[in-house]
Amino acid sequence: MRSPVFEDIDPASDCDCPGCVRGRGLFRSPSGRTPARPAAAHRALVVAAVTAAALGAGQAVPAAAATHTAGRPSAPRADQPPGGESGTPQGGVSALFGPDGPNRPVKEGEPLAIGATTRSLIVGRAKKWLDARVPYSMSRFWRDGYRQDCSGYVSMAWNLPRNEWTGSLGQYAVRITKDQLQPGDILLFHNPDNPQKGSHVVLFGGWKDPRHISYTAYEQVPPHTRRITTPYAYWSNSKRYVPYRYKGLTRDLAAPAAPSSAPYPGAAYFGPGADNPHVARLGRMLAARGGASYYAKGPGSRWSEADRRATRAFQRAQGWTGAAANGLPGPGTWRLLVTGKGKDIKAAAPASHGVPGYPGREMFRPGAENRYVTELGRQLVRKGYGRFYRNGPGPRWSDADRRAVEAFQRAQGWRGGAADGLPGPDTWRRLFA
Repeated sequence: MRSPVFEDIDPASDCDCPGCVRGRGLFRSPSGRTPARPAAAHRALVVAAVTAAALGAGQAVPAAAATHTAGRPSAPRADQPPGGESGTPQGGVSALFGPDGPNRPVKEGEPLAIGATTRSLIVGRAKKWLDARVPYSMSRFWRDGYRQDCSGYVSMAWNLPRNEWTGSLGQYAVRITKDQLQPGDILLFHNPDNPQKGSHVVLFGGWKDPRHISYTAYEQVPPHTRRITTPYAYWSNSKRYVPYRYKGLTRDLAAPAAPSSAPYPGAAYFGPGADNPHVARLGRMLAARGGASYYAKGPGSRWSEADRRATRAFQRAQGWTGAAANGLPGPGTWRLLVTGKGKDIKAAAPASHGVPGYPGREMFRPGAENRYVTELGRQLVRKGYGRFYRNGPGPRWSDADRRAVEAFQRAQGWRGGAADGLPGPDTWRRLFA
């Protein structure tokens, strides 16, 4: 079977250095001693671009990366493809520590060396680069021998014997579905028509919400390794990212399968101030029984008002009242949840706030994907705000939606928090009047 072709990319808006962000004045060099102006950074990038043209697209130019300074990584704009309009050079299969290092690249026809590893080991290795804030580079190699780009990062996390590139990672993996994704799997963007443009790979770290709208992504992007909540499947070209699983994956012996029923841990594990795995398990069970709408960011280990409200909704669904429906899980609530018995939570009516058709703010948040986002976007286009959309509008909430809403709000004369780009009931009423 022919191997898929992928590419390392530089996601847009990841570098906060003033040389990359227009109008931020002076910035310091990587050494932190010599101030430089954006114009100098621009000249450096021009020189790097000319050098790249002379060397060919297959070689990376460290000089371009040198103009970046470490800063807070930010999400790419949702309406802009990673890497911008032009592609980036690609590296190939390489030995550890580079051309002169050990482990020569595998030759065509040779069997692949697929070692055994576990999900916990994969995520643990990924976190080492995260803690070290490994700088992004397509030509340099970290002290563990792996190339400091997105494919080198996955090669390291999967403990591959050599540095693979995004066109060869598929040989080590099997294709899976979205519902099968688990920590340690990857998401690959395959662009066979133009391998030099737009492709990327990220390591899946787990879902952030019960509806599988967003997930934790570990990825190697400028200026350094990051872990970030990402809308599924990615910020742009979302439909083209494909889930894959490493062929050498084995089961974590230290993580036995959860029993179908678990004993009630006790009332002390729930309520204000509680922070433990039992709270997270309670939230996941409540979400599966119809309580997902109560969680804006997904269940977690720290007890929250969302846990209390979801628990109370489940208790009321059983017909309980008074102290039996106080929002704190007792033995009876826990038993029904872990055994799958009892009645599910009924879907709550949208919070219209008295405005017909308004579904509530929770429908318009990062990672949201629903028909109300599409309805909002289409109405904004009808009202003359279509210039903010490159490929839409659609059901997934994006930065284009936010900017269009903000422009509409400012047109009403609103300022400050009243023009935050999030449609409240008054925005909805005026927009659909």
